Amino acid sequence: MAELLHRLGSFAARRAWTVIVSWFVILGIAVGGFVVGFAGLSSSFDIPGTASGDVIADLEEQLPAFSGASGIVVYHTDDGAPFTDEQRAEITELAESARDLPDVSDVTDPFAADQQLMDQRQQVEDGRTQISDARAEAEAGQAQLDDAQVQLDAGQAQLDGARAQLEARGLPTASLDAQQAELDAQQAIVDDQLQQLTDGLATIDENEAELERGAELLSYADGIGLVSDDDATALVNVQFSEPRLELAESSKEAVIEHFESEPVDGTEVAFSTDISQGVPEILGVGEAIGVAIAAIVLVVVLGSILAAAFPIVTALVGVAIGAMATLAFSGVVQMASVTPILGVMLGLAVGIDYSLFIIYRHRRQLLEGADVHESIGLANGTAGNAVVFAGATVIVALLALNITGVPFLGVMGTAGAVSVAVAVLIAVSLTPALLGLAKYRILSKRAVARARAANPDVVAERSRSVRPMSTLRAVLTVVVATVALLVVAIPALSMRLGLPDGGSEAEDSTAFRAFTLIDESFGAGTNGPLLVTAALPEGLDEDGALDAQLSVARELASHEDVVAVAPVALSDDNSLTAFQVIPAEGPNSTSTEDLVRDLRDLPPVDGDITLGVAGQAAINIDISEGLADVLPLYLLVVVGLSFLIMMMVFRSILVPLIATAGFVLSLFATYGAVTAVFQWGWFGELLGVHNPGPILSFLPVILVGILFGLAMDYQLFLASGMREAWAHGAPARLAVAQGFRAGRTVVTAAALIMVAVFSGFITSESVIIKSMGLGLALGVLFDAFVVRMLLMPALMHLLGQSAWWLPRWLDRIVPNVDVEGSALERRHPVHHATSV
Repeated sequence: MAELLHRLGSFAARRAWTVIVSWFVILGIAVGGFVVGFAGLSSSFDIPGTASGDVIADLEEQLPAFSGASGIVVYHTDDGAPFTDEQRAEITELAESARDLPDVSDVTDPFAADQQLMDQRQQVEDGRTQISDARAEAEAGQAQLDDAQVQLDAGQAQLDGARAQLEARGLPTASLDAQQAELDAQQAIVDDQLQQLTDGLATIDENEAELERGAELLSYADGIGLVSDDDATALVNVQFSEPRLELAESSKEAVIEHFESEPVDGTEVAFSTDISQGVPEILGVGEAIGVAIAAIVLVVVLGSILAAAFPIVTALVGVAIGAMATLAFSGVVQMASVTPILGVMLGLAVGIDYSLFIIYRHRRQLLEGADVHESIGLANGTAGNAVVFAGATVIVALLALNITGVPFLGVMGTAGAVSVAVAVLIAVSLTPALLGLAKYRILSKRAVARARAANPDVVAERSRSVRPMSTLRAVLTVVVATVALLVVAIPALSMRLGLPDGGSEAEDSTAFRAFTLIDESFGAGTNGPLLVTAALPEGLDEDGALDAQLSVARELASHEDVVAVAPVALSDDNSLTAFQVIPAEGPNSTSTEDLVRDLRDLPPVDGDITLGVAGQAAINIDISEGLADVLPLYLLVVVGLSFLIMMMVFRSILVPLIATAGFVLSLFATYGAVTAVFQWGWFGELLGVHNPGPILSFLPVILVGILFGLAMDYQLFLASGMREAWAHGAPARLAVAQGFRAGRTVVTAAALIMVAVFSGFITSESVIIKSMGLGLALGVLFDAFVVRMLLMPALMHLLGQSAWWLPRWLDRIVPNVDVEGSALERRHPVHHATSV
């Protein structure tokens, strides 16, 4: 590999314009692919095979109108006064006309729905009055019939007495038959009226029972409304025909434009995250500041503005190619909105770092008097070789995201891996080309003067003056660094996972305003309603379906954290019914999470009615639990594969082992710091976290993949220098000091650049991007400066000669990759230039 890279670097230096033009042609192809293939990004996340997904599948089959995405448009009067009739009419008109928007299946007019609910309640009261009147009338008729029956009984008794007297005297009773016939006719009339009355009372009882069942079902929905009690806030529900993962951003933007284009005087309008959460901007002011800080670090380290410009130029070209190439496939593969941003983060950070490593090596060789083209080839074969293997660890970690079984994570990892691969290729080809054009101009006059004035004997003496650290210092460093990282990791013990809701958005965003208005006017639970389905027994008629709905509603309403329950749909064959359940708290609260789990753990209602729970809060829980389940497997695979790579590079078992152990420490410290900021709210005002909540559900997995790869980068550049010194005969502990001294400057600069670039994303208004930026910045900070610069050298010192131990049988089968390029340096000794 080193020889191949040497040839590539030499070719690029001599055919610079060929290489430069080739990369810009590739950039043009990527841009063309983007123009043709870009089909938009999704702001939603999902995992197939979850409980929520099964519920949505049932809804798509039997209640398709409720399987699509939905969102809320919030209207609120400016002065907090009740809506005027004119405002109500305008909002109603906007709601009615919104039904014609793309992918919109239905829009609920809040005032009509509120009136309908009031009418239903009034119908219940009217029904009770009517039943009461009918029962009173029936009871009065019963009394009249009772009186008539008494009279008939008395007449019958008299007639029977007269008949008995006649029979006792032996007289004929035929004269009484007419009277008996009349009495019988009257009795038949009374009996008929009594039967009608009995049937009427039975009907009244049935109607009353049905009315009370409906009234009871309606009573459970008392906490659900679309117009606030003070009549100052109204919610327009927008139902889409497409599921949230398939809903185009243009359809959501059309809803926003529709309601904002015709403002209602005296009101403000806001949109829930389901509608307003779009694709965050890829580059902003914060990111530009991060790149500017990286440029300052480069100028300080490389001592030349021209040399400092090369890593930034190559990184920007690589980011453009990686981002455009990734987005070109958005029409084929569904991509989350953060996918290109992750590629930009990584492309900028590693692109600058990888180019820096090669330029730094080349600059050092030029100052030692090397020929330009030979120096470029050698720098590309040595530092470039390390770049390739460092990039390989990052790429392996990112591609391994595909084994999680989470589609959007796999796509993110693949996109990130593409960006890193492009950064590596550009670093080992475009960077040498630019260096070939620049020749000696990357050296400042001051640096050249210092190099010429340097006494070789003094330089050699300074190199020999390096001394290993004391064992006591090494022990103290290990203890202090380990304890410090463990203390920072403590908050991770209470880490909760979730997805951001409207309360986590920027305070000046429409999503945050909508979330706040709903919370204040309708209760926190209205921001995260649950959708509960019930699979009913086969063959139920309407009465049976109503009884089943009532049984389910009773069960749901019996839970302490349920505020309201409302049946919202029943399939045509009465086999599936759906309920809207309003929890007591918001979608990211622990009580709502517990409620979802409790409902899913319920046995079948009445023994044969099974429940399913969906809704945004339930989906968030499913995603978080699914990602938490795959994290251990992912960590095992990433660490295992990278351990093998590091074993080949360092030809040691213990060096990769302590490198991995150090990474685990820095990773959990990063988890702890992120939890303290985003969940506990520490430094929230400083970092723009105004509403602490759960940690982004896929952040822990993303941090594992990216930080492990970057950690191994720094491990590679520091430990390879140590191994090189040891291989050249230095005692093991002295080799640690020499290798650390040789690599500390460039690794410090590279880490500072990483921290600066990632920190630029902390200023993003998107809490997703903000948390990723902070997590990556802190992860690099902990790993580079605490683990790689303090803990790892101390452990290497304590291990001494045993650090480079590798069993003989393993030494024979493990390929020798010569990442330091020692063999290349022997084959291509540097010839000193005649002038600089």
